[in-house]
Amino acid sequence: MKLYFIRHGKTQWNLEGRFQGAGGDSPLLPESYQQMAQVGHYLQDIPFRHAYASPIKRARVTAQHVVRELHQRIPLTLLSRLEEFHLGALEGQTFTAIQEQYPTELDAFRNHPDRYVTDRIGGETFTQVIDRMTPAIQRIVRDNPHDDDNVLIVSHGAALNAEINALLGTPLADLRKRGGIRNTSVTVLETQDGQHFDLVDWNNTSFLTATPSPTDTI
Repeated sequence: MKLYFIRHGKTQWNLEGRFQGAGGDSPLLPESYQQMAQVGHYLQDIPFRHAYASPIKRARVTAQHVVRELHQRIPLTLLSRLEEFHLGALEGQTFTAIQEQYPTELDAFRNHPDRYVTDRIGGETFTQVIDRMTPAIQRIVRDNPHDDDNVLIVSHGAALNAEINALLGTPLADLRKRGGIRNTSVTVLETQDGQHFDLVDWNNTSFLTATPSPTDTI
């Protein structure tokens, strides 16, 4: 089966360069809706059995719009395990402010996941996020047991980056080495047993017409 992971559309906080975790949910930008339509159009010839999404509004709305563009009758299930990182004191702060207050934590979050500790800031570590997300992915695989099943999974940039790389067996220290994930991008994994995964496509944005900017990717 194939799992099509989509990051939610770009939001106001994404544009402003703010940390946006499970505790924050700024509005989706108007142009994001066009990009959701482009995702749906790109995927419309693929038959999907089910769609899953984080219940946080930016992911839920993205999932609803993408599914609508597919013109298929696809059930959508919300799973709290697909939420973004809980970011503690970093929530809602600009990257510039965090660099001044918590430079060690910011560097670890971006470049050294194995060194990211939350003693001073609260929230979740990479290991904690992976440990809550992996059972959700395994459940999704169990609930769609046919070899030719395709499913959509709409979630968040940092959480998806961590989980997808973990599913591929990437060591904790190397989780960020494939680079970031852009808003409304598509990453595809394939599995036969829900335990071993192969990468089919990473951070595909070939269908997006908007010129990329640094604030699109985390």
